[in-house]
Order: sequence, then structure tokens, then C-alpha cells
Amino acid sequence: MQHEGRHALITGGGTGIGLAIARALAAEGAEVTITGRRMEVLEAARSPRIHPLRMDVSEEASVVEGIASAVEARGPVQICVPNAGIAEPSAIHKTDMGLWRKMMGINLDGAFLTIRECLGSMRQTDWGRVIAVSSIAGLRGLKGAPVYTASKHGLVGLIRGLSADYLGKPYTFNALCPSYVDTEIVPQNVARIMERTGMSEADARATMEGVNPHGRLILPEEVADAALWLCGPNSGSIDGQAIQISGGEM
Repeated sequence: MQHEGRHALITGGGTGIGLAIARALAAEGAEVTITGRRMEVLEAARSPRIHPLRMDVSEEASVVEGIASAVEARGPVQICVPNAGIAEPSAIHKTDMGLWRKMMGINLDGAFLTIRECLGSMRQTDWGRVIAVSSIAGLRGLKGAPVYTASKHGLVGLIRGLSADYLGKPYTFNALCPSYVDTEIVPQNVARIMERTGMSEADARATMEGVNPHGRLILPEEVADAALWLCGPNSGSIDGQAIQISGGEM
């Protein structure tokens, strides 16, 4: 129970990677606020240590008010996990400003707002961790998804800049960069592949699995274990890193 007495806040915490991290931290004693736009999804994830909060990371007022209420209820946020994100592939010549703004508004602006508001309380404590969930697309170009790639590169840059700002202080800033993870996004991407190529569902899923060098989708729990490691004992020297969880991709 190494995190007993600590408050963690995870955006997009009702499903997938966010929920896996929430459960892992709660099992270690943390009080975990999970946020999202779909209250019914968040409520389904509720437990004695996991607390739902409706919050839209694309709206500044929602983030400011939501995090303030979480801090009032459970104390300073010492583990901040900006995880909320969307992935919509689009060729650049078919991308309008609406899609660009939507992707940046959630994937990058949302992370910025979440971190900014959490730091307000974290800086009043003697320990803190910011763990942004980026993507392998934060480190290399993802074919067919230049806007998504740009948003995730921006997130890694934000984390590295914050790490430089806070060197020598008891807070660390790192990004997790998984490749294809077995979450609710997978069926959506499978459907897009089927529509675009005429593949069967099994072949479309195999195509996604084949992107990962080890030939399978990554489990959300594998990403959650990496987050736990970044919060664990002797983790203070791991700072400003973009950590691949990608089945061996170099």
C-alpha cells in the first residue's frame, strides 16, 4: 500500500489504459479520481478508492472546476495522469481545421490544462509524479495519421520541457509511449480498415496486431505496470523520458 494517503487523478479513466492505471494505483492504496465525459462509463468503474468526476479536457473551465473539486474532496493531486485522447486517422489533404483543432484540443491542450491545474496542488507537497500517456506516434511518424502524430509529439515535448523546468525538485515528468493497445479504440480502427480495404474483420485485426513487433496487441495492464514503476521507490531519477511500450520496436 505504498500510495496510501496519496491522491491520483487520471483523465479518460473510465476505460482502457486509464482504467487499468486507476485500478493499479487504487490497489496500492491511492485515492483515485477518474475523469471523462460519459458519467455512466465512469460510474461503472467506481470502487471504494476510485471516484468518478465528469470533466471535459477540451474545455478549460471544466478542467479548472473539476480538478479544484477533486482537490477539495481528496487533497492535493500527487499523481497526475493525463491520459484522455482520441485517434482519428486522416490524410493531410483531407483534413480540415475542425479535425485539427479537435485532435489538438483533446490530446495536447487537454493534457496541458490537466497538468497545469494539478501542479497547483502538487507543488504544495514534497512528492509528485506526472505521467502522460502519449503513443509510439509521439516518437515516430504514424502512417495515415499525421495530425495524431503531431499531437502526440507535442505531448512528449511538453513533458520534456516540464522536466527541464523542475529539475532538482521532488516531482518527475515522463511519458508512456505504447504502440497498439487492446482497448475500445481497436474495434473502431478495425472497422476503418475493413471499410478502406475490404478486409475481413479477422484480417483487419491481424493487420493491427502485426504492427507490434511481437505480433500481438499490448495489454492495458502492461502500460499500467509501467506507470506504477514510475511512481515506485527509487523512481526519482527517471525524469523527462518517453518510454516505449511497443513490443520491441526500435
